[in-house]
Amino acid sequence: MITTYEHKAREARKTKYFFACSAAFAFLVVLTGNAQTPATSTATFAAGCFWSMEHVFDELPGVVSVTVGYAGGTVKKPSYEQVEMGITGHAETVQVVFDPQKVPYEALLDAYWHNMDPTDGAGQFCDRGLQYRPIIFYADDGQKKLAERSKDTLEQSHRFARVMPQIVSASTFWRAEDYHQHYYKTHAAAYRIYRVGCGRDARLRKLWGPPH
Repeated sequence: MITTYEHKAREARKTKYFFACSAAFAFLVVLTGNAQTPATSTATFAAGCFWSMEHVFDELPGVVSVTVGYAGGTVKKPSYEQVEMGITGHAETVQVVFDPQKVPYEALLDAYWHNMDPTDGAGQFCDRGLQYRPIIFYADDGQKKLAERSKDTLEQSHRFARVMPQIVSASTFWRAEDYHQHYYKTHAAAYRIYRVGCGRDARLRKLWGPPH
């Protein structure tokens, strides 16, 4: 015969078991939910002054962040002054973190092409030298194939006599100094004077027509 005490003990154990199972189930739901959260991808591009390429990607829906920096060189933690001297092998670069569910890599490539001069491999617009050379840095085989396909399509269109940007495997990306980040916003007047003086917009209109 089960005593009142034993009955209460059993009921207490059932209650503890119920709450333990509920907590475990809730934890699994959280884990599953996190696992289903869309992962971001990273794309890296060089096309002359990184100030001028930053806002191109900043304005695209689905882009999480854009960081300016240096890539393609051999020196660790290069400074802006070193890169500008052309002694490190780096190019001014933008690193784009994006949600591929909202903006596919092909859309980033399209934005890249329409905001640079594909005929110039020695710099971009008024900025000359290796540090301004155009490069598409691919992160994996998928990005490589899409980048090569986009370049081939542009070449086969015969719109330009030559298409110069390199397509190379992504190397270490070094974040540029803080004052370069979003310079087009933090120093809007100075940036605008630079951009107009460099003739970037005029050249883009000549190459591509009205803004894309």
